[in-house]
Order: sequence, then C-alpha cells, then structure tokens
Amino acid sequence: MFHKISKEVLGAATALALVATAGAAEEWRAWNIHVDGHPNTAAMDRFAELVAERTGGEVTVEVFHGGVLGSQPDALEQVQLGAIDIGNFNLGPIGPLVKEANLVSLPFIFRSVDHMFRVLDGPAGDKVSAAMGEAGILPIGWFDAGARSFYNNSGPINSPADVEGMKIRVMNNDLFTGMVNAMGGNGTPMAFAEVYQALGTGVVDGAENNLPSFESVGHYEVSGFYSLSEHLIIPECICVNTAKFGALSQEMQDAVRSAAEEASVYQRELWAEQTAASRTAVEAAGVKINEIADKGPFQEAMAPVYADYLAANPDMTELVELAQSTE
Repeated sequence: MFHKISKEVLGAATALALVATAGAAEEWRAWNIHVDGHPNTAAMDRFAELVAERTGGEVTVEVFHGGVLGSQPDALEQVQLGAIDIGNFNLGPIGPLVKEANLVSLPFIFRSVDHMFRVLDGPAGDKVSAAMGEAGILPIGWFDAGARSFYNNSGPINSPADVEGMKIRVMNNDLFTGMVNAMGGNGTPMAFAEVYQALGTGVVDGAENNLPSFESVGHYEVSGFYSLSEHLIIPECICVNTAKFGALSQEMQDAVRSAAEEASVYQRELWAEQTAASRTAVEAAGVKINEIADKGPFQEAMAPVYADYLAANPDMTELVELAQSTE
C-alpha cells in the first residue's frame, strides 16, 4: 500500500497547479516507452481503464506507448514540469535527479524481488516516495522490472569466490563496476549491442541481466550457465506530476491510487509469466540455471562498495539501514 505524501508537499503542489475550472474533467497524458505485448503496456492500459471507472470519468488517462512522447530523460522532465501528467519510469535514471531513488541501484540491497516490494511498502519506501514527490514525480504504483543475475560459460556462480578473475560486462555505473571488483572480478562497462559477440569470442567471461532480456536478445546461445544472484532489483513506477495529483480531491486521489495499485498487481503477474516463459525457453535450449542458497556472502562482499558510497553520500546512511533492516 502506498503512503500519502505529506500535506505540506501536496499543499504547495496544489498552489502551483494549473488546473481546470471546478467540476471540469481532468484529461491526463501518460508516457510509456514499451510497445504492444510488453507487460507494462498492458498494465498502463489497465490503469487508464480503472482510473476512468473509479473516478466516474472525472479523471481520464490517455497512454502514449512506444516512447512517442520522447525519451525517458525528456519524459521525466516533462512530468516534473506538468507538460506530461504521468510516466511509467525505471528508477535507475531517476537516481541522478532524486538521490533517495538511488537506493534501488545499490547491489544486493534487496534479498529478493518480494523483499524489494516490502522495502518500498515500508518506511524506506515512504522516504523514497516523498523525495520523488518533492521533485515533482510522485510514485503511486510500483512495477516489477525483474532481477539482474550473472551468466557465463565456465560454470555456476554460487559465491563471490566464483566471480574471482572473471571479466564481466556491466552497465556503465561505478556502483556496478565496484560490485564485480569487490568479488575479485573485473567489472567491464560495454555497450549492450556488443555483448553477444563479446561473450561468444571470450572478450568477456560473463554478463548480467534479467531472464526475459537474457532470452530475448539471444545471450543464452553463448552462455551456458545462469546463476540467480539477483544482485540488482530496480523497479519501475507509475509516477504522476505532484501538482496535478495534489489538485485532486481526496476522493479522486484515493481512486487514482487504487487504480495504480491494482494495475501494478496486474503488471507483476504478467512479468512473472514472462519470466517463467523465458526460463522454460532457455532451459530447453540447454542453459543450466542454478539457485543460490545463501546470498549473505555476496552482501558481505559489498562492504567496500557501500563504504565508498556512504562516504560520498552520508545522508543516505539512514535510508540504506532502513532498507537492510526490513524483513
């Protein structure tokens, strides 16, 4: 359940909102990068249907799919400004705008996808939501975007020691490079389009991504082992312009939130189905998938990564500890 943002924030947002005259319907535009067939596209369409139904047509949402309203950085800015009302955003690129959102980019901060949702539904999530709301992009629903895990050809990864000496492709982020380096490997940033060939020719020993991506781009063809480390679990959100949301009556806010929450449950179900289908497909192709019984040693290996991060961002210490202490 999402917690309400502070009255002060919504009050200030309402004062700044450019809203229609009393009694007029709100017609909102929503941005979505995904195309037809993606779980998020179906979920955003469901969200729009539920909003219209639960507000009695007082609020309607038109969703523009496939990034037709611009790239995510552009859309984020437009939602902050109120030129676009709603976006389905990944939290990774929000981190540079709202430091609290960087919580989800810390490696092994979450023990599982379920744990991630418990964190976001608890006190740590309250802080992330409030900070995002103050930046003009208020989250009202959390989507599953999968868990990234390691894959390679040499054998299963069950402990940090198994990463030692391996050259592993990561996204271009110091946190992710540091994650692999802290396990004794060599974190190697590389353009995503180059990874397939790099794996096939041995330029890198491994890479990491979620199962649907691993399957859809064919990396399973050049990687025989997929180890469920779930080292990065970065969600997506339904985020609304804070001022537009704050200008609604409490009744309408509750209706829009409930629509977002139901659409989020629907999205998670679709994502789980897609993940299961991808797992079945890669296993049928011969990939060995191994569960990791104890992720504790991986989290312990991240001590220097967290020490460096918190030294540079001491005001994030309480939030990190809140997340880590969530059962």
